Amino acid sequence: MNAAPNADRTHSKMLVAVSSPWASEKLVKPIADLARRLDGDVLVAHVATLQDEDDHESEATERGEQTLKLMVDGLKQAGVDADGVMLFSDDTPKAILNTAHARGCTAIALGLTGKGVLKRLIAGDVPANLIRQTNLPVLLLPANWDGTI
Repeated sequence: MNAAPNADRTHSKMLVAVSSPWASEKLVKPIADLARRLDGDVLVAHVATLQDEDDHESEATERGEQTLKLMVDGLKQAGVDADGVMLFSDDTPKAILNTAHARGCTAIALGLTGKGVLKRLIAGDVPANLIRQTNLPVLLLPANWDGTI
């Protein structure tokens, strides 16, 4: 007796970490396309961190909520099952990895900000640290990239 063609296939769930409303808007189309082709769901994560221009923690939270809403709403409008999660941590890579594992994600996608090497050294290089620590596939989407996957 032959099994159904997709019987052995596990359900795909991609964690997409976004850092800004701009990243959310930019990534909706390629992530929606990939999720549909993988027949998978998307968990959008934002790690709220204070930035230089922030006076209060509430500003970081508000920016994070806007970032999540843009991406989740865009994915849902594109027909992709998506949820958002706000994370609070001083260790962004660890927060992303812990969430991916806790939520049963099978891959992680990151939109790169275009920060220069010096800025990454000062602020911490999230993509490099995440890649070193994970056992999940990681997809990096450059800031100046505008294609499909």
